[in-house]
Amino acid sequence: MIHLVTKEDIEHVAKLMRIEIDSPDEYFERIQKIMNYFDILDKADIESEEIPVQEVTISELREDKFIPFESKLITNLKNYKGTFVRAPKMN
Repeated sequence: MIHLVTKEDIEHVAKLMRIEIDSPDEYFERIQKIMNYFDILDKADIESEEIPVQEVTISELREDKFIPFESKLITNLKNYKGTFVRAPKMN
């Protein structure tokens, strides 16, 4: 099997992202499973599959209208605190 991603690649990307990883082997196995799944998808024969497409003419689309927003949008955000927006915690 050809490995498109190496353990060194994983360590390098983790370093660039400033993420400490204990064992690149664990991530290497996960990535190999993902890459193997992509191989399965690539081999799937979908040439004979018919993909339904709904065609819509331009005249059937709604007209774009500019509707001004009177208040400051940022003040309506759920996690707005003074001069910043609070993001969810990263685990």
